[in-house]
Amino acid sequence: MITTKTMASVTAVLCLITAGACGSSSDGVPSPSSPPGTSTTAPPAGDGPATTPMPPGATSPGTTTPPPGPAPATCSGKDALTGDLDWTLKVGGMDRVAHVHVPKGYDRTKASPVVLSFHGYTSNGTQQNLLARMTDKADSANFIAVHPEGTGSSPSWNAGACCGDAATNAVDDVGFVSALIDELESKLCVDAHRVFATGMSNGGFLSHRLACELSSRIAAVAPVAGVLGMATCTPTRPISVFHFHGTLDPLVPYDGSTSMGFGSVLQTMSGWATRNGCSATPRETSKKGDVTCTTYDGCKDGAEVNLCTVTGGGHTWPGGLPVPSLGYTTTDIVATDAMWDFFVKHPLP
Repeated sequence: MITTKTMASVTAVLCLITAGACGSSSDGVPSPSSPPGTSTTAPPAGDGPATTPMPPGATSPGTTTPPPGPAPATCSGKDALTGDLDWTLKVGGMDRVAHVHVPKGYDRTKASPVVLSFHGYTSNGTQQNLLARMTDKADSANFIAVHPEGTGSSPSWNAGACCGDAATNAVDDVGFVSALIDELESKLCVDAHRVFATGMSNGGFLSHRLACELSSRIAAVAPVAGVLGMATCTPTRPISVFHFHGTLDPLVPYDGSTSMGFGSVLQTMSGWATRNGCSATPRETSKKGDVTCTTYDGCKDGAEVNLCTVTGGGHTWPGGLPVPSLGYTTTDIVATDAMWDFFVKHPLP
């Protein structure tokens, strides 16, 4: 079950997430006292209080315009499941686990959106929820939040260039996600046009891979601190991507790393712009404090390719639980809120 923990649990999470960034211990995870190349002190604040800036294409608070895309379906015969559920699926001969949070406002007769939130390397679903506070957002926005678990003693996802045993052993994590969506649609009243993916670090890498290989079922993705790690990426349609990354990320460097086999953030975003038929040059859409957001205009079929860059940001979730040993966490944008606004605008056709 994924719930808000006590301060003692939070302290343990900080220690575990520090060890669980995308990369092994040999990648040089920075120590809490003196992280190399990062700053745990916030850069100079912008004008006014720390708030979520309007990311590319977001609507203002209080907007009542109906969401785009097909109207949500209705269901009959579904069980009245609520709260926090732990599911185990047999996929590829392996027991795969997912934690499913059904919000208080769930109606088993009305189709609900789903957000899949993937943890980082050596982390887990509970830690990912503490980091991003996705179940809190699910309760306020009325969607189903799912925190799947990776595989191995140091849990990981196979996202190509990253990470761990899952990548080494070519675990079929795309197949797992597809089977998980099947299970969600079987047990709950799910809106098949509104299944979205996000993730931190290795989970961000996986979100990019899902956009490449499961675009028929994943409506849009919003990776955090994880770039595209696939040599080949051929989505079946233009798919919207909203990426968040800090310029001082010590584990998934903003400018890429030849030794790690990671491309740069701008290479990842330019690649998505090309696949989606967008303009070649991004346009700045918002700036608040240390956060600058850009978009590539003119994408096909209403797709968007957006990037929010945190100047001085570390290997962290913007607006989420701070992990000082991995660098600075901005409060000038709340990634969980911004990505949900983005998801609402981009269902499957």
